[in-house]
Amino acid sequence: MGAIDLNQLLESQHLERSPFPIPVGWFYVDESENLKAGELRNVFLFGQEWVLFRTESGKPGMSDPYCPHLGAHMGHGGEVCGEHLRCPFHHWEYDTEGWCKVIPYAKLTPPIVKKQAILRTLPMVEKYGMLWAWYHPQCDEPTYELPYIPELEDATGYAGARAGSWTADTCIQEIAENGVDVAHLKFLHKAPIIPPVEAKYDGPLMKLNIGNGYIVGDIYGPGLNVMRFTKDGITCTMISYSVPVTKEKTTMNMKFRHVDYAEGTKELAISKGMIDHMIGAAEGEDSAGFESVDFIVWNHKKYRPNPLLCDGDGPIVTFRRWFRQFYPGFEGAQPKA
Repeated sequence: MGAIDLNQLLESQHLERSPFPIPVGWFYVDESENLKAGELRNVFLFGQEWVLFRTESGKPGMSDPYCPHLGAHMGHGGEVCGEHLRCPFHHWEYDTEGWCKVIPYAKLTPPIVKKQAILRTLPMVEKYGMLWAWYHPQCDEPTYELPYIPELEDATGYAGARAGSWTADTCIQEIAENGVDVAHLKFLHKAPIIPPVEAKYDGPLMKLNIGNGYIVGDIYGPGLNVMRFTKDGITCTMISYSVPVTKEKTTMNMKFRHVDYAEGTKELAISKGMIDHMIGAAEGEDSAGFESVDFIVWNHKKYRPNPLLCDGDGPIVTFRRWFRQFYPGFEGAQPKA
């Protein structure tokens, strides 16, 4: 017997739950209907608190909470005044891009005020009836757009009000990695087989094909997955939009949609059964949904940067290399292969 590899045996002593920073991308913040014109409130996402607000004309904004003047928290006593967020302390006002627009008593303003935004704000869009924020640690502008999703954007043709939200004690990358880890479907979820998987990458986009077309996924950065399941010629859609609360805590959000078939039809019954199957609630099936089994793993596992993989594990290393683009400037947790 040769010398043992102590690095392999002792590596777990140095593992972290999440060795990564918050990734770059578009992330869900809230439903549009939950933020009225003139309203503001504090939210905790991306490892810090933010002030989420909507101007009187309806434009959403999301800013660092501390006023650049003397550090007052604008989410406690601040107000929306027209198109601006106003600090309660001295009534400095900022637009949704972070430019200081009003200093009510100043005759001479600091020179930087006229040159650039002085309050950090996140770019925001409203799409699918939701509020989305672009997060980048160095405040860079968005590098890709959110896609057209007919199941959420078309006025007619689709139905389904089923939705859910769950929080896991793990980083967002670990949750996303499940998409290419097809072996766990058989052993954790009790699927009858390990399905074949193909992953293709194009910049911030990834396309998945699981089970030779049974599941086709379009992944847009770390914050949006559109997964279409097809059975007996009928397609149902799971829209998944996770958001990092901290580097070690992620909220998973999902909506489920199907073609708006007439009540009582065979097609509607198949659609509803497929959606039950997606979450592991299908009658007469032994499969386990992610809520009952994945969370047990996610909430207690640690990330192995150099996993021991075998031929049936799926394209995990390729996926990890693709995901690294969302950590600009980060050099840690490099895979060997």
